[in-house]
Amino acid sequence: MTIGEKDVEALVAMLSKERLAALAAKTGTEFDAIKLHQETLRVGAMLMTVIATIEIALRNTVCTNLTQHFGVQNWLRQPPAPFQWRDPELTKIGTAHDQACRSEYSKLTQAEKHALDKTNYPNGHSSKKSHLQRAKDRRKQISISDSKIIAELTFYFWKRLYGPEYEQSLWRTSLKKTFPNKKISRAEIAVQLEHIYQARNRLAHHEPVLRGRFYDTIQAIEMISTNLKTTRPSVNSPLFKLLAIDLEKVKADTETLHAKLDGFKTSPQPKHFFRQLW
Repeated sequence: MTIGEKDVEALVAMLSKERLAALAAKTGTEFDAIKLHQETLRVGAMLMTVIATIEIALRNTVCTNLTQHFGVQNWLRQPPAPFQWRDPELTKIGTAHDQACRSEYSKLTQAEKHALDKTNYPNGHSSKKSHLQRAKDRRKQISISDSKIIAELTFYFWKRLYGPEYEQSLWRTSLKKTFPNKKISRAEIAVQLEHIYQARNRLAHHEPVLRGRFYDTIQAIEMISTNLKTTRPSVNSPLFKLLAIDLEKVKADTETLHAKLDGFKTSPQPKHFFRQLW
């Protein structure tokens, strides 16, 4: 089943005229803009799958590395001195802990929730507190493992560990081993992770990643996947081999989409117009 001209008005209202404006300016019609809009979402979904794999692989590699480096299991919340997390990371860890608590709390039965009240209110005065406050008090009693907190931490947290703030305390002491190629600097890794992070954020908000952004993202993905845990860049690295088919597919489909966009002849836009949008 395909959309017809009579569906366009309703779909423009649902998707928003503002969202479709750039594509409509390029194609000349809202009907074509809607079709290309859906293609950008499909291409974006494929790219998001690749980025998700990169994020998972990076996170787990970093965690294994830091567990070995710090020599303790609870390094996330209680790293051994003299190491200290900077404020942005402390905030992210706290937020992730709260999200993990909420997730675990949502899985409890009513009987299990009431059992927590006995610890919080041994004299049976819980009725004096609001439902929200009782829920907060209950969540404080839930034990959360570091692995559950780690699962809640975002790509922002992991890419921050390769920032200049951690050059001395993490990169030189430990994280260099996650990218053991001696020719690669921390700054190079940080730049490539930033490209992937920015693309991920756009895709998470259903925004397209095309043109220059797309090429930067692909280059970053290839750099990370061929160098993670390898002493020299290799297309035979386990991570790159895992992603190779998906990468080729998303590159081919994106080039097809670029060709379609270029095939529309409309009034010229400013030179930087589509680079800014896509």
